[in-house]
Amino acid sequence: MSERQEDKIAFANWQSQPTEKIFPGIKATSVWQGKTKGKAVVVAIEPGGKWQGVDVHETSSEEVFVVSGVFNDGERNYEAGTFIHYPLGSSHVPQSDTGCVLFVFYPS
Repeated sequence: MSERQEDKIAFANWQSQPTEKIFPGIKATSVWQGKTKGKAVVVAIEPGGKWQGVDVHETSSEEVFVVSGVFNDGERNYEAGTFIHYPLGSSHVPQSDTGCVLFVFYPS
């Protein structure tokens, strides 16, 4: 991740950042972390990948943009181009039958 000192614009190419395996078939790449709160992550779910257990949003809401593929939250499918807001206290089970890439933002 790079930051230009003159204007404090942070930028990162997610494909060149370290990737963390969250669960089998699910990987996350951090692309931005705020100094006190907030972070942005790119999540790649391989075909058939599924979150183990329930993803509960206890400390922050979650903003999801489906970059490619089809994302399923355990209840419905969301195609590429879809924005989803999961409010504080909500939960879901991230997964994908066909594979997908998500941009995920945690405001706090």
